[in-house]
Amino acid sequence: MNEKHPNYAAIQSWPDLSIVQRWFHSVVTHPDGVEAGVESPEASQLVPLTRGELEVMITRSERVSARDRIAIYANAYYARLLECMGESYPVLKLTLGEEAFNGLAFGYLQHYPSRSYTLGLLGDRFADYLNETRPDKTEGAIFDGERVPAWPDFLIDLAKLEWTIALVYDGPGIEETPTLSKEQISRITAESWPHVGLRTVPCLNLLSLNFPLNTYYTEARHAADDTVAPLPAAQKCYMAITRRDYVVRRHDLTRLQYLLLRALQDGATLDEAIVNATSDTALSEEALVAELTQSFSNWTRMQFFETVVYP
Repeated sequence: MNEKHPNYAAIQSWPDLSIVQRWFHSVVTHPDGVEAGVESPEASQLVPLTRGELEVMITRSERVSARDRIAIYANAYYARLLECMGESYPVLKLTLGEEAFNGLAFGYLQHYPSRSYTLGLLGDRFADYLNETRPDKTEGAIFDGERVPAWPDFLIDLAKLEWTIALVYDGPGIEETPTLSKEQISRITAESWPHVGLRTVPCLNLLSLNFPLNTYYTEARHAADDTVAPLPAAQKCYMAITRRDYVVRRHDLTRLQYLLLRALQDGATLDEAIVNATSDTALSEEALVAELTQSFSNWTRMQFFETVVYP
């Protein structure tokens, strides 16, 4: 605080450090700039100042005013947050371009300001924000009586995928955890099938999307700096995201496979999960048995399951 400022003596008691820190944060993070932040209700309740009294709190230097000094922190604060958002959503940033992405990210930060001690959770509501604001506002075309997803839906799906990848990468993995083997599943007796379940590993996440993003994501990540990957046409797709050997893996699923894994995640028994997933299938019984056999074989190889859950 500036003891040489003429208004310094007019303030009877100076606030505690914690209050000064909260005041500084409210000023620095105000979306309309430092001067608006000083006069904002939140800042005024903590330390009542006018714009002309800012130098009571912040000492000016020989060349830089108090306003400009605190503006440096404000600019750096948002620059760092935008950088973090870009790191969480690299393909979305490539798809939109830096300027458009930063514009959306800045709006998001105003609507959902950081509330966590870690920047790792900064972008956790970005897909929600895109859905709420729906950039480009178009609702998609109607084809055969159904809405065809439009550009906003593509952005929302891409944000969901990238955030899921970030969560799986930073969350618990299976690197040091035993997982269920094909032999262990084969030992489940026919009598037990209606009653037992399979617990999926904690890093397994399932996505239902309006666009087939697996290939697009790979192509966009590996495209040259001046190249834009072609956008995929709208098509319902399902994905499983997991992690093995500290590498995030993405697997395309059929609708049947997605429903089956989702039911198992929700605690259904094997019998309940299979009935739920196959209730509207057009597959013959023989083809269905082959599909299920191959799916469980692949999933155990890819370490989707942690253990058998007995009643």
